[in-house]
Amino acid sequence: MSFLDYLKDKRYFFTFYLCVMVFISLVLVFHNDQVSGFSLMLYINISNFLLLLLYIIVGFFYRKKFHSEFKILVESNHEEVLAILPDAQKLEQRLFLNLFQKILVNYQKQLQNQYEEKREQQEFIMSWIHEVKLPIAASRLLIENSEGKSMEYLADKFEDELNKIDDYVEQALFYSRIDSFSKDYFIREVQVNKIIKNSIKKYAKLFINKGIRLNMEDAEQNVQSDSKWLGFVIDQIIANSLKYTDATGIISIRFEEDSKEKRILIEDNGIGINAEDMHRIFEKGFTGETGRNYTKSTGMGLYLARRLANKLGHDLSIESEKDVFTRTTIHFPKVRSYLSF
Repeated sequence: MSFLDYLKDKRYFFTFYLCVMVFISLVLVFHNDQVSGFSLMLYINISNFLLLLLYIIVGFFYRKKFHSEFKILVESNHEEVLAILPDAQKLEQRLFLNLFQKILVNYQKQLQNQYEEKREQQEFIMSWIHEVKLPIAASRLLIENSEGKSMEYLADKFEDELNKIDDYVEQALFYSRIDSFSKDYFIREVQVNKIIKNSIKKYAKLFINKGIRLNMEDAEQNVQSDSKWLGFVIDQIIANSLKYTDATGIISIRFEEDSKEKRILIEDNGIGINAEDMHRIFEKGFTGETGRNYTKSTGMGLYLARRLANKLGHDLSIESEKDVFTRTTIHFPKVRSYLSF
């Protein structure tokens, strides 16, 4: 607070003081010499007391206006609090009202974020329930129509449906833990080849059933990451490639490196992505024309993959041409030393 602000807050006191001094000065100028000093003193004190009383009463009603409006605001259930805040009468009140507005705005933003998160979680849960019911329903149909089918055939089909359920459960598990991510990861040097091979092994049956060929470089590659979370990111990318690549297609995995970063490129010759959908493919719940028409999709895989990649300090980008290819790249920025010796 500046000295000028302090003087502004005391403007009514200075007005009162000026009135008192003007009154005293007038009395001294126009008083009758026959009036005794005691009578003059008594007259001045009584008059000043009346002026003080007037100042107190006027000040009380002036201050009461602010307090009454603020009390009504506190006791009311009005949602638009910022719109009905009383006008500040002093610098202190203005500062407190500004602080109150700031806290209220932050609270409203947090409340809105929590509401959006809850709504998105509910949408994901509903979508997830519908998706996980499909392999369950398919398993029941297998049981109902098992007559005349071999045990090997039924076991193979049940395994396919169980794998689908396992993928959905894993996706839900990672989604539920994404907010507590900072407590559950450890960055260190990991072998990317090993993580990719585990993902390929996980989806080996789908590779075989669809007759999709895999091309992968054998050179060993190491990056700074967390093996579990990076594994989930790679799982989502490979699962997407398998989902949208027709039988006898090709999925290629290669590595690149330059002075700024290392890269894993996972490319397929599947149905690709429409150009108008490219800017939204990482949005939560977005499936696009491909996801709606080609196969069932929750629209959560790429959203989770990119969000987890960013939390790990990586990045995810996608290039695609409709009916030609889709190339997903995981970027691993190199850690640079800025120390000079």
